[in-house]
Amino acid sequence: MTAPLRVLCLDIEGGFGGSSRSLYESVRHMDKTQAAVEVWCRKDGPVVARYTALGIPCRVEPAMAHWSALPRFSRNLLSLLSLSGYARRHARSRTFRHRLAREVNARFDRVHFNHEALFGLAAWLRRRTRAPFTLHVRTNLWPSLFARWQARALSRDIDAFAFITANEEATFRRHGGRPRAGAVIHNIVTPPDPAPLPELAADARFKIACVSAYSWTRGLDRLLDVADELERMDRHDVLFVMAGRMTLSRSLPGRLGEIGRRGGTLADAAQARGLAAHFRFLGHVTEPERVLAACDALAKPTREDNPWGRDILEAMAMGLPVLSVGTDATFVETGVTGVLQSPFDAVALAGDIARLAEDRDRVRRMGGAARARVAALCDGIGRARDLLDLWRGAARPE
Repeated sequence: MTAPLRVLCLDIEGGFGGSSRSLYESVRHMDKTQAAVEVWCRKDGPVVARYTALGIPCRVEPAMAHWSALPRFSRNLLSLLSLSGYARRHARSRTFRHRLAREVNARFDRVHFNHEALFGLAAWLRRRTRAPFTLHVRTNLWPSLFARWQARALSRDIDAFAFITANEEATFRRHGGRPRAGAVIHNIVTPPDPAPLPELAADARFKIACVSAYSWTRGLDRLLDVADELERMDRHDVLFVMAGRMTLSRSLPGRLGEIGRRGGTLADAAQARGLAAHFRFLGHVTEPERVLAACDALAKPTREDNPWGRDILEAMAMGLPVLSVGTDATFVETGVTGVLQSPFDAVALAGDIARLAEDRDRVRRMGGAARARVAALCDGIGRARDLLDLWRGAARPE
């Protein structure tokens, strides 16, 4: 019998983000007779205990430095060169990096980088180890000189890529990435069956969940414009349930930036516009699936044209239609599994929401179609087998 492939997976999130949870699902569904996986996490989070419960070795390595290209040139320079920037963190990780290289050479057949933000570590490790490298591309980098640098460095050092959708592969190639080998492997989603949060379940309004922390690119502030339109329509039967940290950055444009500079949050912005009654802000939630279980739909009005994030897939797996923005209807399809806008239109979306609130049977049909679509595309055993095949096929060029 062939010995299992020994694979080291490097994870920057520790269970606090979608990429980390997606890796966990892949490892959980992996054939243990074919792959002996070990995971190193940068953060000590909930996924560590879950790996331990599966008998998967998992350790926390906080010195694991990471960096990824940002939209603005000045932000890239600041995040690279400031006192707390990547260059300084990379220099301080010397002991970790040398220990990592020794263990890779001694114990592993493959190294899997679970996020493209680990490209700097991959470049350093490439010169000191012999094992083939694989990497998950999980985001669409914003067009910039820095994104092109990142894509080309990854093309040089990574032997096989996993892209979570065809969109990430296309974006990677537009930035000059030239993968030697790769495959589109959708994230695995296992539908949970949680108890809904009782304080939400008791509210009879049409409840729309949003289960991601605030960022400008995620577009959560756009829901303020939608709520404003609902207010004009005198529709008070809709509640936006916001789960996640809603801190506003000081650098945001306009009124949001003003509130951010005072230490405010999106809740403060809603209050300032007289829209607080349309929202319920929960802050960080350790079990977001319980929020989803108590709601009727999910909204993610992203500015990134990426309506397929982990929150969207998990909501669909639980039978919730999704309201999002983008051009790819693989998951969110207007009239079938939700509402997909391009471009974002607050007036039209408010009208769509009002109609859904009046037709719960239609909401249930769309939710059923959403659940079936995720079950077909994000099957655990099938997608884990795809990743194992990628690991097996990865090879260093001669």
